[in-house]
Amino acid sequence: MSNRIKQRRISPRSRFMPSTGRWAHTYAALDLGTHNCRLLVARPTAGSFRVIDSFSRVVRLGEGVGQTGRLSEAAQLRAIKTLGACAAKMKKRGVDRFRAIATQACRLATNQQQFLDRVLDETGLLLEVIDPVEEARLAISGCVPLLNRRDDYALIFDIGGGSTQVIFLDAKAEIPSIIDSLSIPYGVVTLGEKIGPGELGQQAYDQWVMSVADAFSDFCKRNDISDRIEQGRVQMVGTSGTVTTLSGIHQALPRYNRADVDGSRLSFEAAQAISDRLRQMPLDERIKHPCIGRDRADLVLAGCIIFSAICKCWPVGSLSVADRGIREGILQDLMFEADRESRKKYHGQ
Repeated sequence: MSNRIKQRRISPRSRFMPSTGRWAHTYAALDLGTHNCRLLVARPTAGSFRVIDSFSRVVRLGEGVGQTGRLSEAAQLRAIKTLGACAAKMKKRGVDRFRAIATQACRLATNQQQFLDRVLDETGLLLEVIDPVEEARLAISGCVPLLNRRDDYALIFDIGGGSTQVIFLDAKAEIPSIIDSLSIPYGVVTLGEKIGPGELGQQAYDQWVMSVADAFSDFCKRNDISDRIEQGRVQMVGTSGTVTTLSGIHQALPRYNRADVDGSRLSFEAAQAISDRLRQMPLDERIKHPCIGRDRADLVLAGCIIFSAICKCWPVGSLSVADRGIREGILQDLMFEADRESRKKYHGQ
């Protein structure tokens, strides 16, 4: 679904511009997650797109949702303020096609509709709450360029704020296709609220890893993933703040740099060694780390636990790190849709 900016409000459809397809538009993808709100604004290039503006801010929309089942007033205010800033950027850049999605925090909240109505009224943005299947599809679309097409299968995971998505993929198909997908209710915010922000002992860490790993067991069995890993037929791609942070630390970057992280390789051994260091590191030291910072310092351990559980269940040995995902998938969809509309118009359909 694409959208058009009209005055303050944004309607479900953008106006068609005859015979010009993707080249006629400026696009935006907005992802309101449990922890972050992220925006990409792009123009098409030959076979891809060029990002002309981007925005990311921590909003912690899902703060407390696991306990109360509701989006708090403070969290709503943070999100609405940030969404307003995104709407202003989109207007400034002349965006005429976009999709704005919300994920786990909104899926769980009993006051979801009240929040969506409030967002529309105060920012003019029409937010769409997507289900885990659509979330998985968009993540795959964004990560396909990182797949090694020599391997038969791929596991793609996204450790979010309120949940973790895992997708098992047929990587040899002409268009990589989903075999199965899973969403579990463990994310860096929901799990982080349970474990707390401080140091974590080895025993407690391992117990949490086992709890998360149990949530993957049925998914693993019904797809024979372990056997296929033993046969060397499975690759792994990780798209989340957890794996990008671990990659930045592993490379000893003086500050986080997407160009150095996106598409990099990270071994499970290196990731586990970093996780062990972070587990024993006081919160104030994590805050000072150039690849972590204040916004992620109290959540990075939860992400490490979830990642350790993934490594335990599926010992592929290493993964490709993706600083991309849902937003890139949305942009690709919007451009394909514009091309389809142009072809239909041209052929008089």
